[in-house]
Amino acid sequence: MNWNLVEHAKRLMTNFGAAWVMWLLLFLSVISVAIMLERGWFFYSLRDDLTGLARSFGDYLRRGEVAQARQLLENSPSAEAAVVVAGLVEAPRGPQAAEEAMAGAAALQRMKLEKRLVYLGTLGNNAPFVGLLGTVIGIVQAFDELGKAAKVQATQAASAIAPQTVMTSIAEALVATAIGLLVAIPAVAAYNMFQRLTKSTLANTEVLSRILMAHLKGTPVSAEAS
Repeated sequence: MNWNLVEHAKRLMTNFGAAWVMWLLLFLSVISVAIMLERGWFFYSLRDDLTGLARSFGDYLRRGEVAQARQLLENSPSAEAAVVVAGLVEAPRGPQAAEEAMAGAAALQRMKLEKRLVYLGTLGNNAPFVGLLGTVIGIVQAFDELGKAAKVQATQAASAIAPQTVMTSIAEALVATAIGLLVAIPAVAAYNMFQRLTKSTLANTEVLSRILMAHLKGTPVSAEAS
């Protein structure tokens, strides 16, 4: 029973070969590139001068111009501004309410920032293993050809053809490994870059949030912020 199972698995591998693994990796790489482009455009659309924004925001609050401070943040495309706007909306209810609102808004922004990054991380970790599967299939094909050559040695032609077929199978196996690495490396690099951008955005959010909290704990905000 075990022998039949192994024989069936070997026949399945040798019949289909490793070509389907390469096509699978190509398909996954196309999706990966599409996600990289989409995420790149998304982070680019959030760009703003955070240093100038924080300075202007603090100046407005110190002058008591809360409505102008809120307008400044609402005009900003950044995720950091969206979080602090949520705090300003709840500011008339006190610092605790504003802090909780910003915590919820920050969690929502984190979800948006990390959207689809799991795919890149998963592909980067597993594409080499998919390529390795193609390598194993190619090696199985090579040994299968060697086994056939050992059984059929009646003619010199058969002995000459066998090494050529074996080399072709091994080359196909190595190509599968290389494609797996070529798919994984850009995915891992993009994943790390976008994760770094996400952490930087959340850190900047903390800076703006602290400016608002310092103001709320020092001076009550009027209903003008609502």
